[in-house]
Amino acid sequence: MPTWSFGKSMTSLNQQFDLIRQSATVAMADRILALKASGQPIIGLQVGDPDFATPPSVLDAALRAMQGGLTHYGPSSGYPDLRQAIAAKLQRDEGVAYDPGSEILVTHGGIHAYYTAMQAILNPGDEVLVPDPSWATHANMATMLRGQVVRVPAPAEHGFIPSLDAWEKALTPKSRVIVLNYPSNPTGAYPTREYLQALQELARVHDLWIVSDEVYGSLHYGDRPTSAAAVAGAKDRTLIVNSLSKTYAMTGWRVGFLAAPAQVIGNALKAGQNSITCVAPFIQKAAAFALSDPAIQQATADMRAAYGRRRAAVLRIAQDLGSTKVLVTPPQGAFYFFLDFRPLKRSSVEICERILDEAQVGLVPGSAFGEQGEGFVRMTIAASDEDVEAGFRKIVEWAERQSVEVR
Repeated sequence: MPTWSFGKSMTSLNQQFDLIRQSATVAMADRILALKASGQPIIGLQVGDPDFATPPSVLDAALRAMQGGLTHYGPSSGYPDLRQAIAAKLQRDEGVAYDPGSEILVTHGGIHAYYTAMQAILNPGDEVLVPDPSWATHANMATMLRGQVVRVPAPAEHGFIPSLDAWEKALTPKSRVIVLNYPSNPTGAYPTREYLQALQELARVHDLWIVSDEVYGSLHYGDRPTSAAAVAGAKDRTLIVNSLSKTYAMTGWRVGFLAAPAQVIGNALKAGQNSITCVAPFIQKAAAFALSDPAIQQATADMRAAYGRRRAAVLRIAQDLGSTKVLVTPPQGAFYFFLDFRPLKRSSVEICERILDEAQVGLVPGSAFGEQGEGFVRMTIAASDEDVEAGFRKIVEWAERQSVEVR
């Protein structure tokens, strides 16, 4: 038989993935689970997963749907009642009206919503502008889809929000998409309505899409954040990514949505059909109930109040301890503190590894979120009151024992 040669190995892999790092948050979570399984008393403050159980009535809604036979395929765009519930939520909370029939797609969680959004609008080589720091998936997904990522600095000194000049300087003829995530993972920061209006004007002038990850939009400690789609002239060029994971303590259910102009949803639907077919029908029914039931909205408000209580406890402890080696800025939203360890002059990876080994507290290095995150560490308050308070004290006590390296 002939031997074929094509000049390269027949078993070569997709080289695009050489450009993508595995999730630092997932890697740290896996390591901590292993340590806990071995019997070590680790306080895990690394994961963005609410410590609350999904409300029992949501479980009941899913069970009723399963018992009613909704265990087969469902509509790939989502059941009409769920899309209607999403539209009602967007009108109620964000003040933006969407047609549930043509402008909403049900997705397999927030990451899948982001995936379908980017698939719908991105062509190979298009540039995607992503704030730095930002959740790693925002850049990784763009890279995976053969876009070119441009990191836009959002330094601590600017409140972790890029200046309008920074966005402008990042633009080239290949610029296609601006990615937002407010309240931010990892910083909890979010901008004013006036800032978003100015950014939308920049997007209009340069004919850019804005993809706005708003999964933490309901978790805020002051005035409600403004949706990127809610300012004047924004809706026709804005894609909203959201999910039930954080607000409703439903991370494992994997249900989210994309809200966007109808022509975008048409493309995104094709991406969904060719990646997941559909979201499980019984999960869709549970999601529709969660979004619509008044008692569930009160339960989510109670969760937000608990995060607010933990936030206040961290700030109180920080003031009491008065550390000069770990600096604390109050987050505006989400459920993270982005702790500033820059006075120690060490890498965030080293800091996290040593705190895990020496203080038994799990955290995520800020460098996982971009260059502007170096020297910072992300700590969740989506853990019990006791773990948050005890863990934060251990962190500060560890920092105070360290000498400052001279570089």
